[in-house]
Amino acid sequence: MASPPSSPPSPKKLKMSSSTSEADPDADASAAASGEPRRRYKRRKVAIFLGYCGAGYQGMQKNPGARTIEGDLEEALFLAGAVPDADRGAPRRYDWARSARTDKGVSAAAQVVSGRFYIDPPGLVARLSAHLPDQIRIFGYKRVTNSFNAKKFCDRRRYVYLLPVFALDPSAHPDREAVMASLGSGNELARCVECSERGRKVPGIMGRGPKGSNGGEKSKLCGGETGGDENGVSNLNLTSVVSACEERNDACKSELECSNTEKPEHGSEQGGGEDDGASNLNSMSSVLQPEKEREVGNGGFESREGEESCGNSRADSVSKHGTLGSEELAADEKSKLVEGRLTEEETAKGGVVESTANEEAVLAIKSGFCYGDEEKERFNRILKHYVGTHNFHNFTTRTKAEDPSARRYIISFEADRVVTIDGIDFVKCEVVGQSFMLHQIRKMIGLAVAVMRNCAPESLMEVALKKEVSINVPTAPEVGLYLDECLFSSYNKKWRDSHEEISMASYAEEAEEFRMKHIYPHIAQMEHKEGAVALWLHSLNLRNYPDFHFVDTNSESLGAEQTKQDNLGQ
Repeated sequence: MASPPSSPPSPKKLKMSSSTSEADPDADASAAASGEPRRRYKRRKVAIFLGYCGAGYQGMQKNPGARTIEGDLEEALFLAGAVPDADRGAPRRYDWARSARTDKGVSAAAQVVSGRFYIDPPGLVARLSAHLPDQIRIFGYKRVTNSFNAKKFCDRRRYVYLLPVFALDPSAHPDREAVMASLGSGNELARCVECSERGRKVPGIMGRGPKGSNGGEKSKLCGGETGGDENGVSNLNLTSVVSACEERNDACKSELECSNTEKPEHGSEQGGGEDDGASNLNSMSSVLQPEKEREVGNGGFESREGEESCGNSRADSVSKHGTLGSEELAADEKSKLVEGRLTEEETAKGGVVESTANEEAVLAIKSGFCYGDEEKERFNRILKHYVGTHNFHNFTTRTKAEDPSARRYIISFEADRVVTIDGIDFVKCEVVGQSFMLHQIRKMIGLAVAVMRNCAPESLMEVALKKEVSINVPTAPEVGLYLDECLFSSYNKKWRDSHEEISMASYAEEAEEFRMKHIYPHIAQMEHKEGAVALWLHSLNLRNYPDFHFVDTNSESLGAEQTKQDNLGQ
């Protein structure tokens, strides 16, 4: 007699984490009251998901004598009962591992650490949070295999760098040599009022200038002739420079006052000195507005998302009529009055800031720069040089070109979105790679910005990735960088039938809330308060980075090396 067909085996129950499962917190109390022996808890291998703001910390990795994220987290694990007394301060005893290390000041929205902890009784997340500051948030934890290691099992890591849009504008915050080299030309630059008014210590005279009509002019602005004493301060007479700027600003003010009573003819193309109408227009256009006067509305920079054109409508009005249109000038004054930055005396003078002993008069004319389609296409093309497997020994410290660890694989590097935080427009630069070295992402951003601002040729990107070339690459500020997510694709695929997926999908809303509450405001606040990126832009010059002209000065040797490689390939 044939036996009945056996029913299919029931699927194996997943090892669920108690952070997402229901449990009775009073189970131990009731067991003790009934006289039953107290339950002995076991250690469980888990992956803990957390986020943190890096302000005030010396990075993620524990470092004796410094305040680090790991140091606070390990102490919280002990105080929460997840680590016994015998293992306190000895993370190796409970298989501690982290998915990624972050530098000083760098934040994380989705960090993952693993280890063997006492997760019972239920409520470990609440107990940990009670011993951690608000800038460190525990999202939850999940059970993993005994062999799981957060560092070794992490396939990819995604970082995001929020770069202010003005950092890509070649005329914004140029270096001191550019300001002095522009004196006497048609593109004179004024002192950087934006930095000086905020109390930032910028040596010498800084300024802004209009975007050049061709690449040559832009390169001149970013890489003026070097020269100075051992402290990096120019030997030129700064008093004469200030006087020259004041004379130009006085001429601009006179032209603006005259335009209110006498309107110049349209289409004038007369040449001559500064007294000529058309010449004065060019003089006015060359004096740029500081970033502070470009702020509108709620005290933030103008949002440029959704604009059909990036053209400077007010500059067009100046070119056609010889002065700002009355409606546009009134709108500009109204915007400044809302923010409380325009005094009654300034209003009577037509919006021109009165010159003082510490600052020159500046005419409020927009630079007209925005992160449009053309700029986006160029910046993404520059970032694409990093994609693939390359030798990144020039983009880190203490790693030689011959070291195998210098070779890293970058999966993607894109900058397609613009986000507005506290009134400042940021380009969201997302990079995905298997792993990264110390300062690698910040140096990748630094060189890309230098190329975008025409301080260095785009051909330097390929040269910097060569094993036989050693150059100095600028490092972007750390405040805009944060760890966005750690991915465990291979592990999830292998253990999907028995363990939970290791991903941020379960905590996506909490992670986004943490970004909006802690990470994003901190990045914007640091730019408003200290101008981290603005001050760094002033340093992008040939005095600090002579290797910007490495391609020009070593063209023959690079050509010979390329020929040698081509012959070997054949």
